[in-house]
Amino acid sequence: MASLWSYWRGGGIARQKFDTVGGMSSYAVELTKRSPTAPLTSQGAETGTLRVDLSWRMRTNMDFDRAHGRARFLRHPLEIFKPAEIRGHSQGVASIDFDLACLYELTDGSKGVVQSLGGLQGDFSAPPYLKLSGDDRFGTASGETLYLNLDYAEEFKRLLVFVYIYDGVPAFDRADVVVTLVTADGRNVEIGLTDPPPQARACAVALIEPHKGQLVARREVKYVYGFQSEIDRLYGWGMSWGRGAKQSRA
Repeated sequence: MASLWSYWRGGGIARQKFDTVGGMSSYAVELTKRSPTAPLTSQGAETGTLRVDLSWRMRTNMDFDRAHGRARFLRHPLEIFKPAEIRGHSQGVASIDFDLACLYELTDGSKGVVQSLGGLQGDFSAPPYLKLSGDDRFGTASGETLYLNLDYAEEFKRLLVFVYIYDGVPAFDRADVVVTLVTADGRNVEIGLTDPPPQARACAVALIEPHKGQLVARREVKYVYGFQSEIDRLYGWGMSWGRGAKQSRA
């Protein structure tokens, strides 16, 4: 996915891009602070499936050195003439397990969460018309995916897509994380989890709500230091939370 890689390499700079695959063009857009919203349904894409993909890659020492080098050069431009430092690579790559989840509220007033924690995988053909598939611990592009049944789009009052760290080091700043919303007509709407604070354990990524007959995604990218209950309080879902665990997979 070219625009995803442009995000990883470009340090979060917003780009709009047409990707050509097999002679066909697909449109990709990245939501940013300056351009935070995008329609997810339109004429010809009111039904079918909206897919939400979670992808990430761990940052290497080279990534940190490059980023820190740019910042240092901007502060001290004359240091470019100094001999390069020789030092060991003591920064290990943290082991992180990112998980995709979604808080939902339907028009009938029912509320809940779809997440792998507690085995709350959802249901595609019955309420909440959301289904979580996969639990990838290796950060590949084919990892966790959330499916939204657009045949029942009128049942959605609001949906909040978020990412949390259940296991491992609470360090969003050790990885480049991207959530991609793939519409029914093949458009990619990407949201990079930029500027994470140290020790954050969860991030509200996108709020999806109906607007003038369409479902519209709004970039949030708001971090919390706790878990789902903090995300709940931030957006006023009003649910009761308890301790949970992931179910083992066959």
